[in-house]
Amino acid sequence: MSRVFGFFLSWRLGVRTHNRGVRKKLTTNAVFFSVGIILAAIAAGMAQTGAPEIDPRVPDEVRWKAGYVNPIPPPREFNSALLWGIAIADTRVPGYQSAKVEIAWTKLSCVVDGKSVVLNDDKGSVRGGLYLRRPWFGSNDYHEPMPFAGTEDPRRSRSVVLRVGTRTDRVWHFWSASPRAKLPAGKIEGCTVTARVKISSGALLQMGMDYWRSPTAQWAGSGVNNHEAGASNWYFPAAEWQEVSFTDVASRDR
Repeated sequence: MSRVFGFFLSWRLGVRTHNRGVRKKLTTNAVFFSVGIILAAIAAGMAQTGAPEIDPRVPDEVRWKAGYVNPIPPPREFNSALLWGIAIADTRVPGYQSAKVEIAWTKLSCVVDGKSVVLNDDKGSVRGGLYLRRPWFGSNDYHEPMPFAGTEDPRRSRSVVLRVGTRTDRVWHFWSASPRAKLPAGKIEGCTVTARVKISSGALLQMGMDYWRSPTAQWAGSGVNNHEAGASNWYFPAAEWQEVSFTDVASRDR
């Protein structure tokens, strides 16, 4: 998830001389090295394609202010994927206290051997938590339960509501309601995240996805059991419902 590149910046290494401390330091240095390679590759990719234009509506504290696709593919043994989204309030907008994001459905599909396969398809439900906003996602996995609200419109199916204006000090980080899915056997050409959302004034949204070591692998630090595939450009308020997406299909060849 987006926190993949956030946590390593805030790690502090302790000075230890006994064997256990040496092993920990070596492991941490290896993670620093791996994440450094990923960031260097992303920077190189941006240099080749031209730096993306940053929308001034994106707040300064946001880590990835424009969409990107990770140029480094996930390790071959990673056999699972999970979609995610980030919603926040823009406190520069009058009336931001009422800002909200409504989510009607989310879907994750992957292209395997040239065929599109749906892995997750959830309607009116997500999971997630409230993560630190300053610094972006904090320095560890600390988060609070995400409060959900629902709305029932007789003209459409139920949606879940994230009232981001009520907690502007947090990143509303959500992911699919259904369990993390296992990738089908075959050549994985990439995956696509789509969602139908309604973004009110004062709110903004970004979508993305991670590859995971397995459907049951637990969070173990940045880039250990998960590999961020990338993130979309930010989506902004609109009067109507809109379909938002992220994909790495065109950029991957595993």
